[in-house]
Amino acid sequence: MLRQFFDYYRPHMGLFWLDFGCAVLSGLLELAFPLAISGFIDHLLPQGDWGLTVLAAAALVGVYVINAGLMIVVIYWGHKLGINIETELRARAFAHLTRLGWGWFDRAETGKLVARVTRDLEEIGEVAHHGPEDLFIAIMTFAGAFCLMLWLHPPLAFMTLVIVPLMAWLLGVYGGRMTRNWQSIYSRVGAFNVRLEETLGGIRVVQAFTNESHERKLFAEDNRRYRETKLDAYRIMATVSALQYMGMRLVQVVVMVAGAAFVFRGTLSTGDFVAFLLLVSVFFRPLEKIAAVIETYPRGIAGFQRYLDLMAETPDIEDRPDAREAPALTGNIRFDDVHFTYDGARGVLHGVTLDVAAGETVALVGPSGAGKTTMMALVPRFYDPSAGEIRIDGIPLGEMTLDSLRRQVGLVSQDVFLFGGTLRENIAYGRLDATEDEILEAVRHAQLSELVETLSAGLDTVVGERGVMLSGGQRQRVAIARVFLRNPPILLLDEATSALDRTTEREVQAALARLSVGRTTLIIAHRLETVRHADRIVVMDGGRIVEIGSHDDLVARQQAYFSLLG
Repeated sequence: MLRQFFDYYRPHMGLFWLDFGCAVLSGLLELAFPLAISGFIDHLLPQGDWGLTVLAAAALVGVYVINAGLMIVVIYWGHKLGINIETELRARAFAHLTRLGWGWFDRAETGKLVARVTRDLEEIGEVAHHGPEDLFIAIMTFAGAFCLMLWLHPPLAFMTLVIVPLMAWLLGVYGGRMTRNWQSIYSRVGAFNVRLEETLGGIRVVQAFTNESHERKLFAEDNRRYRETKLDAYRIMATVSALQYMGMRLVQVVVMVAGAAFVFRGTLSTGDFVAFLLLVSVFFRPLEKIAAVIETYPRGIAGFQRYLDLMAETPDIEDRPDAREAPALTGNIRFDDVHFTYDGARGVLHGVTLDVAAGETVALVGPSGAGKTTMMALVPRFYDPSAGEIRIDGIPLGEMTLDSLRRQVGLVSQDVFLFGGTLRENIAYGRLDATEDEILEAVRHAQLSELVETLSAGLDTVVGERGVMLSGGQRQRVAIARVFLRNPPILLLDEATSALDRTTEREVQAALARLSVGRTTLIIAHRLETVRHADRIVVMDGGRIVEIGSHDDLVARQQAYFSLLG
């Protein structure tokens, strides 16, 4: 996993070495300060030379200025490195999410996905900046300080070293606990986001059923669990910090007393004694830095593990190696003994065989759960059949690239999704490079012109989240305008008018009728009077086709279709 993590540094190696080099140089300059103090006390003070003393002080200030400049580079450019990696990870995660199929999203929870692409990656960015740099500098400073202490006074140096194994054991034990704890925290954050998204997204239902107190209780429970998990993390952190602090201070006291004894004996100069005390602080500073890394490292690693888990998800539907660009399709669709199951056990379609001629309008009717929507979702390869094959113009769907296939299929469903931008942006989503004239023509065909004229900002009116500022019929017509703009040879209408009142339904039906002209059209409808005009009606039940014919033929037979009319 660490090897995979370091792979993300490759595009930013220049920035990495700038940050890393400045950090190392800054650490070395920190080591020089105790030696400068030793020389100041043992050599400059006895001479009583003010000019030399001021010159030495000025040189020391110059070192501090250089170190301050190095710190600016480390803090700003180092964080830029972390942000660059975080941004790249987020872009890859988002691109990967857009490639995953409907089947995967059927099982996923959006709130947890949002947490993975936001908070998780922020923590990874922090580790990307601080992790390698802080660990290397800690080891370098640790070794450098010990070598200098050994040079100044070996007995005192070995006294100081005694505490290191205990500190290493402490950091190792509690570091593992911190990693596991932060993984739990991320899980809680995901549950938190799911609860927020569901409650706020369904606030109208919540308030309509006066279940605000129930939602507050559910949220309070998630909130409590998140609080307890986070408190556990800080309890561990507090324990480590307290034990580390006590260990360091005890060693400092021991060194101070022992060093005083060596000064009294004349085996250690006053300057070297002061320098040694300063080096003890420098010697233990890496342990504080490592403790800080241990605070951020588990969060970053836990986030990176979740990121890798997400990136390891393979798309249910993707281009096959031999897939090619689809030609301009006419829309001749063939379902050949198609079977389908969502979970591998519960069958939805059972041996469906159907031919739809180019330009034909075919309605799929039947009770809920008959497999109509599933059958329609197979055409643009939102799912693949468990068995059997679907061909368009004689070409198996798997032999066409997904982009080239889906560009030639238009979908209007009952649950229209609109983005929170403007009316123009939502219509132009059908074809992003559409001109103004093309958008206005789509508006006219979808019978939206009257609405646009009544809006003060016209097409630049913001429709609100999920199109909340528009009525159901208006949203449907925006979806129709979107498909008009795409101008596909194949059209899928999934319960496109079932949620509308009769007057609005007639208006939308007129727009749909205009949209269907010259296209192969599959329609799903529960209101059977809306599909009387279809060239053929396919009656489904239990995942099978039980009747096919025109409206008049099926009524005359007085079988499955006739029973639906009653």
